Amino acid sequence: MIRFLKLALLVLLTMFLLSADDEVSLINSEEIREISEPFPALYFTDRYQNWLFYEGSRPYWAATELEEKERILSLMRPVFLNNDIITYYGHPLSRNMGILGRYEIEELNTLLNTLAAEYNEVNGQRGVRKAFYIIYGTVQPNGEIGYIPDSVLQKYIRFALEHNMLIFIDHQIGRFDPIDSLKTMLPYLHYPNVHLALDPEWRTDKPMKEIGSVTAAEINQAQEIISAYLEKYRLPGNRMLVIHQFNHRMIEDRMDVRTGYKRVTLVHCADGFGSPELKRSSYAYNAQAKNMPVKGFKLFYNFNIPGAGFDEPLMTPKEVNDLIPRPYVIMYQ
Repeated sequence: MIRFLKLALLVLLTMFLLSADDEVSLINSEEIREISEPFPALYFTDRYQNWLFYEGSRPYWAATELEEKERILSLMRPVFLNNDIITYYGHPLSRNMGILGRYEIEELNTLLNTLAAEYNEVNGQRGVRKAFYIIYGTVQPNGEIGYIPDSVLQKYIRFALEHNMLIFIDHQIGRFDPIDSLKTMLPYLHYPNVHLALDPEWRTDKPMKEIGSVTAAEINQAQEIISAYLEKYRLPGNRMLVIHQFNHRMIEDRMDVRTGYKRVTLVHCADGFGSPELKRSSYAYNAQAKNMPVKGFKLFYNFNIPGAGFDEPLMTPKEVNDLIPRPYVIMYQ
């Protein structure tokens, strides 16, 4: 009886304290959080009905915590869980830096469709995702970096979004710190189809004269920074970080590289041109780094550029697919 009287007094007091405006106004999320003891007083006011209205108007996917977790997990699954990635590499404003600079974007897409279909014929039940792999920061003779105009990069990003394609943006580092170089690219992660890459070969102030390098610690820190950025801005999806290697010097302390960072997938890409035998040998060296299990492979077209290297002959999609372990990101320069 005493317990019932206390409950009744609590209800009457609550109703007395609520103004008429409070009773008819819609409750917002901040007010909900301020109510520390919603039962039983909340059930005896108009606020309860308003709270039901608020809950009912929430997006359908927020109905249960389990459904929300599943939604987030679906966004975070790596794109190559069921797909290979076939990408064209280069600088859209340079004919000498890869195929991207030799064709207009619509024609590139048509050519890439044909190439993707060839891989689709040899990769079993796996699908194929197309991508553009764009040199974002280009090293200069003294190690300075020239950046692609934002308007040009945005054009490719928007086209890729409209055509269900991915974008990789690659920084050649030059004489600068690789982490500082990485940070210049982070804002583009707000586009859900954008992934990042660092090319150790060009971490030097003497490009074309010496081969640069990054350390395992720098690669690990880069992954940490990407992970933290995605979490800070609540950006959806897993993102890839591609690291190129064709020479033992390019990644120092290679076996100390770690993977498994939250929402980041490291792709260890075999770079370098030459005969199929030479390329298989280079790839086999990269395959020894089992601490980086996701592999990539790069091929070079012959555009008859004086002094430029190329593959002779170009490996077929079947030959690329038969590499062990099989590469998941395959790029053509």
